[in-house]
Amino acid sequence: MASLSEGAARPEIRPDIRSARRLVIKIGSALLVGPEGLREDWVRALARDVAEARHAGTDVVIVSSGSIALGRRVLGLPAGALPLEQSQAAAAVGQIRLARAYEEVLDPLGVTTAQVLVTLEDTDDRRRYLNSRATLSTLLSLGVVPIVNENDTVATDEIRFGDNDRLAAQIAVTVGADQLVLLSDVDGFYSANPKEDPSAVRFETVEHITPEIEAMAGDPISGLSKGGMKTKLLAAKTAVAGGCAMAIMEGFVSRPLSALAEGANCTWFLPEGDPQAARKRWIAAMKPRGEIRIDAGAIEALEHGKSLLPAGVTRIVGHFGRGEPVSIIGPDGASHGKGLVRYTAEEARKIAGHRSREIEEILGYPGRAALVHRDDMVID
Repeated sequence: MASLSEGAARPEIRPDIRSARRLVIKIGSALLVGPEGLREDWVRALARDVAEARHAGTDVVIVSSGSIALGRRVLGLPAGALPLEQSQAAAAVGQIRLARAYEEVLDPLGVTTAQVLVTLEDTDDRRRYLNSRATLSTLLSLGVVPIVNENDTVATDEIRFGDNDRLAAQIAVTVGADQLVLLSDVDGFYSANPKEDPSAVRFETVEHITPEIEAMAGDPISGLSKGGMKTKLLAAKTAVAGGCAMAIMEGFVSRPLSALAEGANCTWFLPEGDPQAARKRWIAAMKPRGEIRIDAGAIEALEHGKSLLPAGVTRIVGHFGRGEPVSIIGPDGASHGKGLVRYTAEEARKIAGHRSREIEEILGYPGRAALVHRDDMVID
């Protein structure tokens, strides 16, 4: 074992999965589906790990492959690559079976599940991103374990993540997770392919993803490669930049999360700060598209960690869309922060100065209580 930046193991910096506040687990098709179909014993064992984490107070999100693998068996489709329309048909059949499989093993353990299907567009488009984030955050606040998968029934190449490693990393950043575990067919990141090079070394921790590390995974990371260690490094780059530690471990073992907690072989990629700090830096670096002018009472509420409600807004300046960055300006003209607004400029003007309970009557449809949520805000 080694730390890539130090040349020796540093077990004291290895994250402890038992201390995770919010955990994302990525599960590949090969772990879930074998030659005879769903690997039921493995899924039940994993469910025990998930239930223990939930009952210990950890929020858990599962990013799961398997819908096409399950659906193609039901439809009797041949092995190998499928035409797009057959893949989408298999996904449509398999998704319901995949969700049911998780529900059947987790419900008896007192864990409620939900199915969430996404495409790359849902994270690239700011409005969809905020919708996805709000839905996932609400589910987690209610103690639910979301089962996330790429929406293969509608996704085409131009709106696909293409692999669930990167999807899992994006979900981890979206929900502000502090740990992400990729359950894989290898037990970590190696200096070379261990199947081809007997001198290959597995790294216990990776503190910085350098060009040297990228070279160890094969061809330079371009963002277009699919499968293998390159996509895992792409996932790691996304995760650690968002303040999330990421582990790669071999997942075929029964109860993999317990095994990880007990010191199973893996590689941890260490985060750059914490998720909230990373998100705040991201928001702070954005160029404002408009201004929200607020009164003294609203300033006091923000300083006490509250969200910005419409009641404290005195004026809207500029033109902006939902999810775009805006400056928050006090009555003296000084900036008091920046945030991602949950309404368009036109909507914000209509509800400015009104109570949140009046939003539906004013706009004609239910809206969010906060104009800018505290999680989407940086206070100066």
